[in-house]
Amino acid sequence: MSAAPILRLAGVTRSFGPVEVLHGIDLDLRAGEVHALIGENGAGKSTTMKILAGYQPATRGRILLDDQEVTFRSLHEGEEAGIVMIHQEFNLAEQLTVEQNIFLGRELRRGWLLDKAEMRKRTRAYLDRVKCPVDPDTPVSRLSNSDKQMVEIAKALSRDARVLIMDEPTAVLTNTETRVLFEQVRAMRAAGTAILFTSHKLGEVAEIADRVTVMRDGSVVHTGPASAISEDGMASAMVGRDVSDLYPAKPAAAPEPAIALRVRGLDVPGHAEAIGFDLHAGEILGIAGLIGSGRTEAMEGLCGLRPATTRALEIGGKPATIRRPSDALAHGLCYLTEDRKLRGLLLEKGMRVNLTLQALAKFGRVLIDQAAEERALDTAIREFDIRAGRRDMRVGNLSGGNQQKLLLAKVMQSEPRILVVDEPTRGIDIGTKQQIYAFLRALAAEGRAIIVVSSEMQEVIGLSDRVLVMRRGRIAGRLEGAEITEDTIVRHAMGVGASSQERVA
Repeated sequence: MSAAPILRLAGVTRSFGPVEVLHGIDLDLRAGEVHALIGENGAGKSTTMKILAGYQPATRGRILLDDQEVTFRSLHEGEEAGIVMIHQEFNLAEQLTVEQNIFLGRELRRGWLLDKAEMRKRTRAYLDRVKCPVDPDTPVSRLSNSDKQMVEIAKALSRDARVLIMDEPTAVLTNTETRVLFEQVRAMRAAGTAILFTSHKLGEVAEIADRVTVMRDGSVVHTGPASAISEDGMASAMVGRDVSDLYPAKPAAAPEPAIALRVRGLDVPGHAEAIGFDLHAGEILGIAGLIGSGRTEAMEGLCGLRPATTRALEIGGKPATIRRPSDALAHGLCYLTEDRKLRGLLLEKGMRVNLTLQALAKFGRVLIDQAAEERALDTAIREFDIRAGRRDMRVGNLSGGNQQKLLLAKVMQSEPRILVVDEPTRGIDIGTKQQIYAFLRALAAEGRAIIVVSSEMQEVIGLSDRVLVMRRGRIAGRLEGAEITEDTIVRHAMGVGASSQERVA
């Protein structure tokens, strides 16, 4: 490891109008080192990374490259200096092909013509490095989120970066894809690349990082070797309080809980078939399974978000028919999407508009009662602890955790009796996770019925009263009590366990 840092921030502050969001940040990145930057949503990590990469200027302080002060006026100047950033939100041109994205702005030429053969060859080589099998001619819009992330990583590899900044690179990756990414990170570290890595998955930080810097409320509160701080220590430094009790206590099961939702023979063409289960009032039912198992598609079909049929469907003991989302809402069934940015919120609008959009009838049939909307927003900000610099700020400028809390508040405006929550804590920090888990458990305590679809094994185990495990579009296992363990869930998800599936289809 070199003695001198390649890239360094010294006393950097950043203000948006009168609000200072970074307070005297000192941070250095060294060749052959993975430096993890962690903190709650809103702690200032993304702003810090954007200043390092040239996406945003610092208000005060210095940026030093090879110990020489520099000013990056754009991301292109940062990339020309060898600083490449992989964004949490995909920075890909959706209508262009994978190959065109890899070489966008840096196309190879043979004379006056594009050297398409060489670009295709190199694209395939970069994709092979990250074990991504997609065709270079595939438009990015047709890729899954995990494939898009691997394309982003392949694109970064093509830049031969001296400094690589990775903003939540594993948020949408499977465990296998994460292992592939870490192989590349280790190879780049061995080659002398300085790597800044952010993740809310503290186990990943402990595995891959050499050093850890913790930010809280726009300031650095800890920097030191990764070996000198535990995952619990990281979490406590991030939130400034003990988070050892991450999951609320599960209540004792009621003797005969009422059935809030009964599903038999749910089929979603091409994705799920013969899905059957009961959901009880006051419980949290987890749905686990590998990516591609049909979890999300089954729940979207149930809620009228994609074509589906059911042999029998009862809500509150009465037959129900759901063909569209409005039918589900009319029956008190609400779905909270896994994709808050594209499908859950209007990022260019303010909090008030987003909060009331799904339940506008409550605020006026012809003219909207904006004063009532403002009062509803007051309540949501207080009850959901939504933290924003200003009430009228664009939702796209909120941190991921505050966006997720706003989305929950929006869904609750419809006063659902049954709530389906897909990936409730994807891409948010441990402190906000703790808040959301407590909120979901409180809803269950009120007698509402909750379904949680999650790719995080510990989330499913820690939160759920019962668990359905899906595999290849069908329910492979039904678990409760002491059966809900990581080993049992994995076995059912992989099809190697003795099935405990009941005949409820």
